[in-house]
Amino acid sequence: MSETNLPEYSGELPDAAQNGDASDVHGRSAHAAMARALGTTPFSMALDPSGGGIAHWKHDPLHDIVEPTSDHVIMAYNGVVQRMERRSGRTVSQGTFRRGVVVIIPAGSSSRWDIPKPVDVVQLYLPPAMLRRVADEAETATQAELLDRTAHPDPVTSQLILGAVDSLKDNGPLDALYRQQLTELLATRLLMTHVGAPNIPQPVVGGLSPAVLRRAIERLRSDSDADVSLATLAADAGLSRFHFCRSFKESTGLSPHAWLRQYRLDQAMDMLRDPDMPVISVAVALGYSSQTAFAAAFRQMTGMTPTEWRRQRLR
Repeated sequence: MSETNLPEYSGELPDAAQNGDASDVHGRSAHAAMARALGTTPFSMALDPSGGGIAHWKHDPLHDIVEPTSDHVIMAYNGVVQRMERRSGRTVSQGTFRRGVVVIIPAGSSSRWDIPKPVDVVQLYLPPAMLRRVADEAETATQAELLDRTAHPDPVTSQLILGAVDSLKDNGPLDALYRQQLTELLATRLLMTHVGAPNIPQPVVGGLSPAVLRRAIERLRSDSDADVSLATLAADAGLSRFHFCRSFKESTGLSPHAWLRQYRLDQAMDMLRDPDMPVISVAVALGYSSQTAFAAAFRQMTGMTPTEWRRQRLR
């Protein structure tokens, strides 16, 4: 990616965005600003009630201004390789869109985009307050101001964001918990790699106490969506979300999402051993939105569909 200083383009940007000052810009929601600029709706999207979200966009070539947003926008590109240009005030950034690069638009900033070919991109919407909270919980330095990035190489962040697309297909508790954990993880990585001065989280020592771990597992086993939210699990343990996730993994060897995923798989296998129980009934009992969603999740973990697994076990 290269940057040059050129005469301003004719399009008008908000004053605060031209000055690079996000503190005075509230901006509209990120998905609303994107919908206006892209002239379409997201291919799939999940918004977290507590703020932020993830959206998968497939849109036509873009030659327009993306207005200031209230959230940080972090994008991972998944389309054809192409050159693009982004202009903010007198600064022009040129880069190449390809897998493995990310774009970061800090909250309150605005720029004009010129992208000549269709685009396939996954976007993370991260509220500034959430980024500051993660920085505080991780006991990093106070710096939580994201750098502006255009087609910046970061294959780790790119892969994490692109991998979130599967969690947008179903809004059950398992996918919601996965998105919450992923957002916390990405916020931590952004603090380590995309701020003015890298922040190194302090190492966690020890896991959860037996009583706290027992309560957390009881919640994960429950059927209540609220009970298995990351915020509820952490609050019940008396910890921040950041420290709860790390302590839970220290105690169990698995993240809360991975633990719940394995627990659901064990439940599914137990039910599938009953030849008289229809697969759709298993899917409903485990909280999946459809038999198709259940089959996809089961196959991802076992390499077989539920019907294939049952047939093999009942021979």
